[in-house]
Amino acid sequence: MTDSKQGPLAGLKVVEFAGLGPAPHAAMLLADQGADVVSVQRPGIGVNGITGTPSGVKRGRTIVEADLKNPADIAAILDLIDRADVIVEGFRPGVMERLGLGPDVVLERNPRIVFARMTGWGQDGPFAQRAGHDMNYISLTGLLHAIGRQGERPVPPLNLVGDFAGGSMFLVFGVLAALYERNTSGKGQVIDVAMVDGASLIGQMQWDFRGQGIWSDERGVNTLDGGAPFYDTYETADGKYVSVGAIEPQFFAELLDKLGLKQEDLPYQLDQARWPELRAALEAALKTRTRDEWAEVFFDSDACVAPILTFEEASKHPHMAARQNLQEVGGAMAPMPAPRFSRTPAATPEAPNPTAVDPATLWRD
Repeated sequence: MTDSKQGPLAGLKVVEFAGLGPAPHAAMLLADQGADVVSVQRPGIGVNGITGTPSGVKRGRTIVEADLKNPADIAAILDLIDRADVIVEGFRPGVMERLGLGPDVVLERNPRIVFARMTGWGQDGPFAQRAGHDMNYISLTGLLHAIGRQGERPVPPLNLVGDFAGGSMFLVFGVLAALYERNTSGKGQVIDVAMVDGASLIGQMQWDFRGQGIWSDERGVNTLDGGAPFYDTYETADGKYVSVGAIEPQFFAELLDKLGLKQEDLPYQLDQARWPELRAALEAALKTRTRDEWAEVFFDSDACVAPILTFEEASKHPHMAARQNLQEVGGAMAPMPAPRFSRTPAATPEAPNPTAVDPATLWRD
């Protein structure tokens, strides 16, 4: 399989135990950059996964079917793991051990393997065995409390903060860090990737602001949570929306100029007591044109204004189109690999192949 791989991780051998959410997303990121990812999953699933919905997240994989309650299949998977560099799994703590695939067994057979374990709550702690989802994990970090409008309930930020920012991205970071360390020690190790840990860490800026006394625990009154009128979303004349992020004074001055407003007629930008007046002025100005008319006005501007696009519209935006950020994979639009490498660029992802292969045939020199 590695002969067809392209990207900075070409030659890296990864065994993924198929699941839902951040673990397969992390495996996708590794595969996007050239890793040879073999996905171990229950017989008969194909590419449709547990939900029965085709999953582009499985792109770039080789599929191996195995009944993990069958000793013969376990032996075959252990044999495959002997030839691997990385394991990615997202079961509850203890499941891999009960299957006979835990770190003690695996690292004894293959001391160089990096064993990445993705969970919501972590491998230990009072909640370790509890079920949960993205917004449950970020509930304990303070982040979910901070997201939403003043006087209203917290708003789940899709499942982006816990599952993917705090989960899959930290799994990939952990894998690459462990592989780098292995270059010196020659040894693998176990990585405990907990979404609650990763999500907490991505909130470092808010913790800093709070420590400086410039972030309130009251939702929707801070600079970056929609409390500031110069960092918020606004409705346009056609009922669509634009985002305004003119924080720096020079960008705010350009925003006012493009809107036809004069600073001397408005409250001082950072006068929080008069933010309602400033917001009303921005709302009225932005209501005078459509979203796309404002997009044209601000197209080459530093005022930090952008049209808020639907998924359908995103691929058609000139900047997204120029960078080919979204392309069709397997009949559906999908984001392309990121980041981009100058010397070892990733290939365009291929749709997942539902055909399972014999693990005994893989990674044999």
